[in-house]
Amino acid sequence: MQKEERQEKEREAIKDFGQLTLPHRIHLMSVIGEIEGHECLPANSKTTKYEHVLPQLAAIEDNDEIQGVLILLNTVGGDVEAGLAIAEMIASLSKPTVSLVLGGSHSIGIPIAVSTDYSYIVETGTMVIHPVRMSGIVIGARQTYDYFKQMQDRILHFITAHCSAGRERLEELMMDTGMITKDLGTILVGEQAVREGLINEVGGIKEALGKVKEMICTSEGSVI
Repeated sequence: MQKEERQEKEREAIKDFGQLTLPHRIHLMSVIGEIEGHECLPANSKTTKYEHVLPQLAAIEDNDEIQGVLILLNTVGGDVEAGLAIAEMIASLSKPTVSLVLGGSHSIGIPIAVSTDYSYIVETGTMVIHPVRMSGIVIGARQTYDYFKQMQDRILHFITAHCSAGRERLEELMMDTGMITKDLGTILVGEQAVREGLINEVGGIKEALGKVKEMICTSEGSVI
């Protein structure tokens, strides 16, 4: 009976949060769709809700049975404040963390991708770097643009603090006008993200899961 209850809870966790604790004490978390902030997105939009993710990360930190975290990313980005909050929480975990960029990790998804101890991207995975954008009514005053600059500086500071990419190079990629698909910004695919220093290595689920196990073994001095 206990086994059936546990399996039912696992199915609910996958359905509701896209999360699961794997047998080897590794917690699997997915960041998908658009990262939702204070305003709710339409019900038919696939989203990652930060009010779901933050408590889960706190629970992971407090759970002695969980020894590592693997984060799967396939996100178009979204709310800056929510994305940075998730990234800061992941970066402050005391347990080994690894991220894997699958379809893409764009915009504010980049800080989340680099917030882990080690990062992977699949060969066809993409990352879009662009300046801060805002939709809706914007007040055309100097203070508004100062706020945009401040927000962008926060993002750049976090990214450069958690990967080997340089700030000047990131700003150059942000402001590139050569990409036809974007007015400003750069699309990096697989190995390009590694060469630019954003991601540690090209790899898939085998490499990412193996890295988490390796880091757990190193921290515990044991074998999984």
